[in-house]
Amino acid sequence: MTSKPYFTATIAVLISALIAVNLIALFSQPSNTEKSFSDNKLRHAGVVPIVSAVGPESFAFDPLGGGPYTGVSDGRIIKWEQNERRWIDFAVTSPERDGCEGWHDHNETEHICGRPLGLRFNETTGDLYIADAYMGLLVVGPNGGLATRVATQAQGIPLGFTNGLDIDQRSGAVYFSDSSSRYQRRNYISMILSGDQTGRLMKYDPESKQVTVLLDNLSFPNGVALSKDGNFILLAETTKCRILKYWLETTKAGTFEVFAELPGFPDNIKRNTKGEYWVGLHSRRKKITEWFLSYPWMGNALLKLPINTKKLLSLSAKWKGDGLGMRLSERGEVLEVLEGKSDHRWLATSEVEERNGKLWIGSVNMPFAGLYKM
Repeated sequence: MTSKPYFTATIAVLISALIAVNLIALFSQPSNTEKSFSDNKLRHAGVVPIVSAVGPESFAFDPLGGGPYTGVSDGRIIKWEQNERRWIDFAVTSPERDGCEGWHDHNETEHICGRPLGLRFNETTGDLYIADAYMGLLVVGPNGGLATRVATQAQGIPLGFTNGLDIDQRSGAVYFSDSSSRYQRRNYISMILSGDQTGRLMKYDPESKQVTVLLDNLSFPNGVALSKDGNFILLAETTKCRILKYWLETTKAGTFEVFAELPGFPDNIKRNTKGEYWVGLHSRRKKITEWFLSYPWMGNALLKLPINTKKLLSLSAKWKGDGLGMRLSERGEVLEVLEGKSDHRWLATSEVEERNGKLWIGSVNMPFAGLYKM
């Protein structure tokens, strides 16, 4: 009696998944508002190849302007030497390096080798703070080497998927996100489909060595960026396709509000010198995706099927997966939309970093960094 309803539900979910793959193009058109700002600049961007690894997810420049530095799939943090036109090794986040480097599936080893994501230099000390998905919050000195862990838990709950960070250069406080206390990075598809809401936004005080939880019960919190005056911090809530504003100062301190609703899944946020914000979007939000996210029971049922959901959703992204970057005003207004229309080099855009008249473009999947001269 109980097997028939379950079987019916299983078949329904499987059919829905197939529809997601085959009709993805139908549901991925930009809104009228977005079309008016759309620009195909990414098609004219160059690439800076990375050897033996993929996924330059985020970028940072040291206090002297050197770099960028970026973390890659084998656990290394590498630095771009402009004069030599090559990447050099700078730091690692795990002492376990056997079998980490070289061309192979790093997803199978990243929990051992480390997977550095968010990066930011303290401009006073020259220390580089690192959000590693598995190792927690770390720091390494100006000379690089093996990074030191400074936070691995908050309020007794271990960091499960440390992701984005930014630093208040006035105080040295580090604001960072933990995307989930239940799922690791390599299981992020399960995290999304299950409707997980165990993510947190936190603050690390380098003086007291204490971690404070600012917000919890979040759906895949990701990139973070402080405002120019330090009054608030922006946080990408990936699963809900939006950016939150959490007030740090003024009479609103300790409260939050929605800063922007987005047409896709936001990853990192980076502020430019004008006080505007670049947001990298992993992919567009599709109608079928909204359906799954609106009914978590469907996602959980899909996870129980004898299929590789990660590969299935990767296939759907390749079907219609234009890269996307958005520039927002200080008030959350859309100022510019960058796309790599029909150019699969820009799948899974993770970050757009504006620096000295150039845009550095990151991705969690690609074996290069993008570079566009403005």
